[in-house]
Amino acid sequence: MTVITMSRTEIDRMSVLQDLAASRIKVTEAATLMRLGRRQVFRLAKAYGKHGPQALVSQRRGRPSNRAYPADLRDMATGIIRERYPDFGPTLAAEKLAELHDIHLARETVRQWMITAGVWKDRRARLKAVHQPRYRRDCLGELVQIGSEHWWFEARGPQCTLLVFIDDATSRLMHLQFVESESTFDYFAATRAYLETRVFPAMIHRESPMRILLILGG
Repeated sequence: MTVITMSRTEIDRMSVLQDLAASRIKVTEAATLMRLGRRQVFRLAKAYGKHGPQALVSQRRGRPSNRAYPADLRDMATGIIRERYPDFGPTLAAEKLAELHDIHLARETVRQWMITAGVWKDRRARLKAVHQPRYRRDCLGELVQIGSEHWWFEARGPQCTLLVFIDDATSRLMHLQFVESESTFDYFAATRAYLETRVFPAMIHRESPMRILLILGG
């Protein structure tokens, strides 16, 4: 089985040529879809009919560019930069290569070689990730945070965890409870105490008993 690697453009052209061969579209429409002239469409259609998809694949794929620099020159340039100018940017490195080593390269060529060699990072790689700040909630009770383990009694007692319910909007301490360790059961017990002392009284103050039962029942 022969495997043919095709670009997105070549695959699209093959689809158009198939429609052309099946008379589903005309040459003018095929030329518009492929953004080619009529003569090029006829040439591609003839080649496709004779050789199949292989006729659409660029013959230069996998071959080095005619304008590519020799590998020895690239290795020499990157070796000099790594040894003598590791802290230089591409522009200054290109200038030093030309002035002191008689190696004349475009700044973009030097930049690409430096990136490939790991001597230089492009701007996007150097920028730190920007994290969107989380703004505090507007109202009391919308969000409560809990922490934290510490030697609360210094050396006079064992290490324990203080479960602190802190309101996000006001930084008010809503509930504090010492426990031996952070466990699911301790969190359940502390949450129950917080709800009974802070949430339910507020609900009773604002809501009718029937409304409270409906809320608790889901």
